[in-house]
Amino acid sequence: MTNTTVKDMTSGSPTKLILGFFVPMVFGLLFQQLYNMVDTIIVGKYLGVEALASVGSTGSINFMIIGFCMGVCNGFAIPVAQKFGEKNFSQLRKFAANGAWLSIGFASVMTAVVCVLCRKILQWMNTPADIIEGAYRYIFVIFMGIPATYLYNLVSGIIRSLGDSRTPLFFLILSSLINVVLDLFTIVVLKMGVAGAAWATVIAQAVSGILCLIYMVKHFEILHMTREEAAPSAKIMKILCGIGIPMGLQYSITAIGSMILQVAVNGLGSLAVASMTAATKISMLFCCPFDALGSTMATYGGQNIGAHRLERMGAGLKAAVIMGSVYAILAFLALCCFGDSIIRIFVDGDQTQILKQAKQYLLVNAAFYIPLVFVNVVRFLIQGMGYSRRAVLAGVCEMAARAGVGFLLVPYLGYSAVCFASPCAWIAADLFLVPSYFGIIRKLYQKQDREVKVLAKERTLIRKIL
Repeated sequence: MTNTTVKDMTSGSPTKLILGFFVPMVFGLLFQQLYNMVDTIIVGKYLGVEALASVGSTGSINFMIIGFCMGVCNGFAIPVAQKFGEKNFSQLRKFAANGAWLSIGFASVMTAVVCVLCRKILQWMNTPADIIEGAYRYIFVIFMGIPATYLYNLVSGIIRSLGDSRTPLFFLILSSLINVVLDLFTIVVLKMGVAGAAWATVIAQAVSGILCLIYMVKHFEILHMTREEAAPSAKIMKILCGIGIPMGLQYSITAIGSMILQVAVNGLGSLAVASMTAATKISMLFCCPFDALGSTMATYGGQNIGAHRLERMGAGLKAAVIMGSVYAILAFLALCCFGDSIIRIFVDGDQTQILKQAKQYLLVNAAFYIPLVFVNVVRFLIQGMGYSRRAVLAGVCEMAARAGVGFLLVPYLGYSAVCFASPCAWIAADLFLVPSYFGIIRKLYQKQDREVKVLAKERTLIRKIL
């Protein structure tokens, strides 16, 4: 395979292009979620509720740090998509190379810092005393794997920015199978406890990242660089940081709200933590199509803004929202009918309180999936267009909503308030994102009209001279 692996999203039916990119992305994210789901299932079945709560209590801090890594890598890939749309392939390679240099630096610093601080963060989060040691053993290993997280997400992000969402899927399927085997081996055979589940996740992602890198180097001729193109460039790194860091902060800021909420849930006891853990894992699985739509729209927006095809933005947005809304309705119906059975995969049937609370969380969240569609589609489209700072402000809205529920409602309404935290966050983000998108489009069209008028005047002047 050569450059035929790339896909140009600047021409053709937006619906067909988005759907063709979206489907492999869904499967890729499903297998990525399988990492955490397998951990949870095996931990819950073989190590018990206390170990399940230990892993679950790390969810928000995990999302804050690992989410930052993912956001930064996705941001580094956006200029690659834009330069692909412009057909400026030399600049494309320079952005890809400098994204790699930055990722190496970010990964080294972050791994050292968060491994030192993770116990203190768990203590600050009021993690229950009976699960804090298990939580620390799990999250410390996950943070040791930050370089693997950067490797996979940067390489797969660059490949997706070129329109290929299938290649990362193949390696995720393989690594997911490795993860399942390693989970059983480390927990059941080696008796490593929750740390074994973490090591399985890290090793599996490292394998996926390495294989994806090897494939990219061998098969994507468009990324074959000269020494000059691969050299570090302060100017390009500044541009990358201007896009990547805000996207990373978007995840982290959102996660801060989740951490505050987690503190409130921790105060409700281990059973509440276990209930939210099981429900969150299932919810994340059901939300994979929304995340896939978001990643699809980042590539779609990046390529089309690079090609100056503003007229395709609205059509792409409409197609993505329709797809997402149809799925949102189907997902809600599926959880209404089969929610109990799905939850029993994670916990034993005699844990009646956990089963009841987990289903409550799932159904309340699923009832608000359509607002989540807009959060993902509009946010990532804006990011692909190069306005990543707007996404940070949307993350602030989400953080404020989740923190408000955690501080103000959970102490008085208990677990029921926890269930409404994410829906409140999604609605708050939409109230900012939707008007922002239309404001951006209006400004871009005004800028385009001014450029067209200037060009017309220059042509008229040239004709008069001639």
